[in-house]
Amino acid sequence: MQRLGCQPRDHWREKVEAVGLTFHSHDTGPYWDESACYELTAAEVDTLEKAGATLHRLCIDAAEAVINRGWWARLGIAEAAIPSIRESWERDDFSLYGRFDLAYDGQTPPKLLEYNADTPTALIEASVAQWFWLQERHPGADQFNSIHERLIQAWQRWRGTVIHFSGVQEHPEDEQTVLYLRDTCQQAGVETKSVSVEEIGWDEPRERFVDLDLTPMTHCFKLYPWEWLWEEAFGAHLRSSRIQMIEPAWKMLLSNKGLLPILWELFPEHPNLLPAFEEAGPLGGGYIRKPRLGREGSNVTWVQNGAVVEESDGSYGEDRPVYQAPATIPDFDGNHPIFGLWVVDHEPAGLGIREDTRRITSNLSRFVPHYIH
Repeated sequence: MQRLGCQPRDHWREKVEAVGLTFHSHDTGPYWDESACYELTAAEVDTLEKAGATLHRLCIDAAEAVINRGWWARLGIAEAAIPSIRESWERDDFSLYGRFDLAYDGQTPPKLLEYNADTPTALIEASVAQWFWLQERHPGADQFNSIHERLIQAWQRWRGTVIHFSGVQEHPEDEQTVLYLRDTCQQAGVETKSVSVEEIGWDEPRERFVDLDLTPMTHCFKLYPWEWLWEEAFGAHLRSSRIQMIEPAWKMLLSNKGLLPILWELFPEHPNLLPAFEEAGPLGGGYIRKPRLGREGSNVTWVQNGAVVEESDGSYGEDRPVYQAPATIPDFDGNHPIFGLWVVDHEPAGLGIREDTRRITSNLSRFVPHYIH
């Protein structure tokens, strides 16, 4: 594994905007950064792919243990959500995608940091933007990236169905992600409609969710966390409405970092797991404290020898935390990469790498493309 300096393409902003990556920059610098790239070997990619497949199976097994053993409180699952999760699990409701965040140094086995299994973003840059970069900069090379094709293939089972696509208004990254996923669904030959979360209505006589045209919603992709859905005015109807949400309710178990201690408890010393607990004590003076439902690196604290060496703020400070052993994060001249392993329809599908000069990755951390040497 190498981090290489690169010459950004002429007019790179226009080029990434043309494929939907409109949120390529922020006030303090670039988000999409092609002044560098990562060169991986085929063996390293194989290692990452196998780790993703293994970890997905372990998470499924851990979710089943939560359901069978009634460990709802360990994840802070609301009582109102439990019946929907159980029923969704028993139906084996369709799951489209997810993203593992892994620590990997190219030498030791990849380690699970967390599983973004409900509302993962950084998709357009991993699936499309870095692929077009590859065609221009390394046309003879390969890339760990079949995300686009696998998404289209996964949607094909829903031909003959109308799927609504929903996200929050006035959030550029979410809007573009929803638009991209809707496009892959249409390429699969499935009819789609758009409705924002704020526009979803409840038709009491028909006991159905409806869009602004009063069209009943039978299937809905929502880029909106399940724990927030329950708090919406229509949340009380989620179970009785017969709507199939994508991602399904059972993915609440995989997206919750409360699953990390359960994974370690069920599969102790597994090479792809880090020690994780519900209390800091077993980890001594060195650990990462993170909220169970936190996102984008919010409210994460890195403790070494009993002292805080790095932390981030955010809006999840009241959420009960879990404690995880620190991972070995590579250091490339002060840049620390995290490997985002994408899973589509239960199979590893591609890789996106984000890096930061800090060791806590946030929503402003840079996305850097990769290729296979």
